[in-house]
Parts: sequence; C-alpha cells; structure tokens
Amino acid sequence: MSRILELKNLTIKFGGLTAVNNLNMHIDQGEAVGLIGPNGAGKTTAFNLIVGAYQPTSGKVEFQGQDITGFRPHQVCRRGIGRTFQVVKPFGNMTVEQNIMVGAFVRTNSPREARQTAHHIMEKVGLLPKHNTLAHNLTIPERKRLEMAKALATKPDLLLLDEVLAGLNPTEIEEAVKLIKSINREGITIMMIEHVLQATMAICSRIVVLDYGKKIAEGNPQEVTSNPEVIKAYLGDEYDHA
Repeated sequence: MSRILELKNLTIKFGGLTAVNNLNMHIDQGEAVGLIGPNGAGKTTAFNLIVGAYQPTSGKVEFQGQDITGFRPHQVCRRGIGRTFQVVKPFGNMTVEQNIMVGAFVRTNSPREARQTAHHIMEKVGLLPKHNTLAHNLTIPERKRLEMAKALATKPDLLLLDEVLAGLNPTEIEEAVKLIKSINREGITIMMIEHVLQATMAICSRIVVLDYGKKIAEGNPQEVTSNPEVIKAYLGDEYDHA
C-alpha cells in the first residue's frame, strides 16, 4: 500500500506555546485515520499545517512522496488535499449548487463541467433537493453536508474532516458515518478529527492521539481506548478496562 501522507518531526510554535510538537505520523492510500485528543491538543493546528494555512517552525509535510512544506493552501488543494472546517462558513447568499461549483472550479474553468460535478456530489451527499436553496437557509446538518460537498468538489485524494459530526443528533451522526464510509470506499483517503468517539471507531482503522501537541498513542481503536495514558488524558474513567 502506497503512502499518501507523511508528517516528519512537524512542529509549530506560537511565541512560547508549542502547539504541535515533533509530530511523526503517516497515512496510507485508502486508509481512514482518526486524530483525537482533548480540546487544545493541536489537532486543527496539525490540519492547518498539512494544508499550508500555517507554516511549520520545523519539520516536513510530504504528500504522495513530495515535500509540500511551505506550499500555499490553493497549491495544496490542487495537489489533491481537500479539507472541511470546524466552523462551517458557506457562501450564504449563494445556492447550494453554486457553493459546490466554487470547489469544482479548482479543477475546471468550464461552468458546465463545474455544474455537472456539483450535481453528482449533491446526489451523493443528499443535497440534490436543495440545489436551489440559499446556503444561509440550510439546517446545521445540511450545512455540514455542504461543507463536505465543497471539499469533495475539489476532487481530493486525501480528505481532512474537522469535526463534521459536531452538533448532530444520533440519527444524523449515523447517516454522516455511512456517507464518510462510502467516500472512503470510493478510494478517497480520510483523516478525521472527531470528538464523537464511537463514530470515529466505526470509520477509522487507526487512531492517533494528541495531547499538548504531542502524539501520546497510535493504534487500532481497541488499542487506543485501552491505553492508560489516553484514558488519563482524554477518555476518562468510563474507558478504564482495568
């Protein structure tokens, strides 16, 4: 299995705070990998380093065998990394279809092609009936789906999902999990930050745990949830199997 992403000694400091500390991890093509940890552990900061929104203090980001450290976000996107944002910010006065077309224009200059891409993705994520709805009129679950749809429209090889399940009820979470699994089955590699641990365990074969910017554990869901250090830092006593 070929390696799609590798982080090598990735570090970023904001003044005296080391937000990501010497992070080493990799993701293979086709995997679904979870990134978990307490609030402020450095998870979204790691995403921002991968996509070029932040530049690391030291260390490297390699994507499909190439060093992309220092690339700007639009360059990283064109290379094949898509991402969603924790706080969804659709173009409120544009329709659902138009929002998704914005993502599609990363790959084409043709409005017709962009519309075709948007149509296909709306069908996939269940937003086709809302194609003409202004984004600011969508419900929270619909906005979350639109956020994923915009990222999918850029035709990524690797999709970074930042808390796409936050604020959803159990039924909506179940539907979103099915959608993410289907995206992964179609060959898109997934890296996801999520606090809904049961959902992360249902989607991801491997989980990496951060605490204070450092990797404290890595393994399959069972290994991670029974790790004493992870229980202490993040999960709490209900996961203590001892």
